[in-house]
Amino acid sequence: MNQLENITIRHELRPGDLGQVVELHGRIYAEEHGFGMGFEAYVMDSLLEFYGQYDPQRDKVWIVEDQGKMVGFLLLMHRQDQQAQLRYFILEKPYRGMGLGKKLMKEWMDFYKEKGYKGAYLYTTLGLEPAAKIYEHFGFKKISQMKSKTFGVNILEILFRLENN
Repeated sequence: MNQLENITIRHELRPGDLGQVVELHGRIYAEEHGFGMGFEAYVMDSLLEFYGQYDPQRDKVWIVEDQGKMVGFLLLMHRQDQQAQLRYFILEKPYRGMGLGKKLMKEWMDFYKEKGYKGAYLYTTLGLEPAAKIYEHFGFKKISQMKSKTFGVNILEILFRLENN
C-alpha cells in the first residue's frame, strides 16, 4: 500500500496540470460511475474558467503526486460575496482510505479560514458517500438535491454548503 510519506502536495500550477486533472476525472468517473464524455468536457470548461480568473491570493490548488505522477487534485475557487467553491476533489483508488482525503480537506479548510471567506459550497453526486462524509465532518451541510442527466447518465446532483457561525 502507498504510504503518505511518499506523497507530495504542491500548490503551483505547471504546464500539463490542467490536462491531467481533466484526464483523471474523465477516466475515473467513466470507470467508476459510467459518466460519458460530457462530464470530461464539463471539467475541461470549468477548469478553463478557474484558470481564467485564477488569483493566487484567493485561490489555491492541491496537486497530489506520487513520484511525480498526479494521483489526486483539489482546489478552492473564489466566488462572489466572499464565497469559496470546493471543486475537483479526486484521488486515484489506491490512494483512498489512508487519511489523505482528510488531510487535503483540513488544508483546504485552513486556507479558507486564513483568507476570511464567509461561506463555501460544493456540488457532488449520489454515489460519492465517502467524500460526502468528509465534507460533513468539516461542517458542510447538504442543502438540496436534484435529478440530472447532465453527464449522459441519470444522476442525483447534491449541493453542500458551509456557513461560518
